[in-house]
Amino acid sequence: MKKQSISSIQKAKGVQKLTMITAYDALFARLFDGEVDFILVGDSLNMSFGGKPDTLSVTMDQMIYHTQAVCNGAQNTFVICDMPFGTYSDMNSAFLNAKRVYQETNADAVKIEGGIEKAHIIKHLTDNSIAVVGHIGLMPQNYRSEGGYKVKGKDEENIQQLINDAQSIEHAGAFLLVVEGVKSEAAKAISEVVSIPIIGIGAGVDTDGQVLVWSDMFGFFEEFKPKFVRQYLDGANMIKKSLKQYKNDVVNKDFPSDKEEY
Repeated sequence: MKKQSISSIQKAKGVQKLTMITAYDALFARLFDGEVDFILVGDSLNMSFGGKPDTLSVTMDQMIYHTQAVCNGAQNTFVICDMPFGTYSDMNSAFLNAKRVYQETNADAVKIEGGIEKAHIIKHLTDNSIAVVGHIGLMPQNYRSEGGYKVKGKDEENIQQLINDAQSIEHAGAFLLVVEGVKSEAAKAISEVVSIPIIGIGAGVDTDGQVLVWSDMFGFFEEFKPKFVRQYLDGANMIKKSLKQYKNDVVNKDFPSDKEEY
């Protein structure tokens, strides 16, 4: 698969579905490279990689470190770096932190959570040559302030608010929008009123593409399974079974064999 450009991404709307997956290191990024349209270095790494209860404590330094690693492994895929909580609360800090992503990594874009209230920040970044992906609906960085993960788009008023958010983000210059944890009819309505592609997660089939966290879709994260996740591999059990076999081989002196010695 040829690496996407912002132009080719925008032309895909209504023509072909787009695929996105998370990655946090060069090893898995290399496996995913060229197989999907985007790799997102998500702040979800704080949970799946760092074992934390939410995304809020991940730092800019950590995001840059992991984005560097992903870019090393995936040189043929469009890479997006999540801006962590508290790093884009105003235009100046947002630009300084996004500039770090551009100067210290080979990421192609940054992602920011928020709707109308973040449009001026997105515009400031895009006006200064930073490519921005928006993110509305269920926003993990609002986990504590909202008292949990709340599905959005349950009534007409909230659907209209989501539409207003999407339009504001598009007008601010974002080229792509992630819509998370919303009713499918709301995601469909959003997709129909904006000209930029919509990437859904827990938002139904009527979006322009989908994104999943790699450890969820490959069955490595065992604490819980979100309703919207389809598991394509029983990864955790495969690892445990292989590890048990390795231990047995060592204990029984079956490993290493003559062929595995120098």
